Amino acid sequence: MKTGAKTMTDRTQSLADIQPEIKLRTKKGPGLAHILLEGRAFIALLVIIAVFSSLSPNYFSGANFLTMASHVAIFGLPAIGMLLVILNGGIDLSVGSTLGLAGVCAGFMMQGINIEALGVVLYLPVWAVAILTLAVGALVGLVNGILIAWCRVPAFVATLGSLYVARGIALLITNGLTYNKLSGSESLGNTGFDWLGFNRIFTVPIGVLILGIVALACGFLLSKTAFGRWLYASGGNERAAELSGVPVKRVKISVYVLSGICAAMAGLVLSSQLTSAGPTAGTTYELTAIAAVVIGGAALTGGRGNVRGTLLGAFVIGFLSDGLVIIGVSAYWQTVFTGAVIVLAVLLNTLQYGRRGR
Repeated sequence: MKTGAKTMTDRTQSLADIQPEIKLRTKKGPGLAHILLEGRAFIALLVIIAVFSSLSPNYFSGANFLTMASHVAIFGLPAIGMLLVILNGGIDLSVGSTLGLAGVCAGFMMQGINIEALGVVLYLPVWAVAILTLAVGALVGLVNGILIAWCRVPAFVATLGSLYVARGIALLITNGLTYNKLSGSESLGNTGFDWLGFNRIFTVPIGVLILGIVALACGFLLSKTAFGRWLYASGGNERAAELSGVPVKRVKISVYVLSGICAAMAGLVLSSQLTSAGPTAGTTYELTAIAAVVIGGAALTGGRGNVRGTLLGAFVIGFLSDGLVIIGVSAYWQTVFTGAVIVLAVLLNTLQYGRRGR
């Protein structure tokens, strides 16, 4: 008995001796590798700015940064919508075609809607054109969401089909042509469409402000609302979330609708910047949006990611592409560099989330 008591006392003493060491290990901050992985998008952006600033005297200037930011807004908006879909564990390959279709619909309405039965041509005010264009994007997203959530069509297949359908409708509407001169006419009361693309508030382009507002709204949605908690839960483990009472199907449909609206918003901004709308606008933008989300640190398996990282990913791609143009690199090499960045981002994501799993 004495031997047993002594053994128990020794074990208690041993635990007491190592407790301070356990506390020290717990209090120890994250390692350098962890910090580099978590902040890789921001570090990459700083490196890009530093490298191109040294290669071109025109790169590092406030005016150039604002111009590049206005370009970033075009695929930053679809990237935010794509983030919501990927957080849910899905994918949306139709955002580029939705962008093009939205621009075409806006251009069609700005040209005037011919109502043959009444013998009149209806010219809508710009605010009505914008609302109806966003409704088109929401409709595409709604169809995607219903196919995926209720009909159980795989997200890849459903959105791939929507990609072709939306692009085909855009081509049918325009007959393969481009709507030009969308600035409108004062006599018709439909001027102001170019306001999104050319106007600035405190020297900041309107497109950049729209991107910032959408990013803030999305960040609030993810971090401060029940919908955000449902989204992360369903993306992490859909079955467990459903058993916990999360309205999984409603969340899934909602994220695709929001993705469609973000893509349509980008279509409006792009058409406004160009004052024209073509059926091929937004081609491959779905890949750029996915790349921005991945570079920003989101997991393609769902449940992990945030708006801040996606925005940084969008700026990395935009500043890299514009920097290559400024220093005169061939467009073919631009594709190579962008692809290499995407592969590297996926590799780093694998390392990051693989470590967490272990």
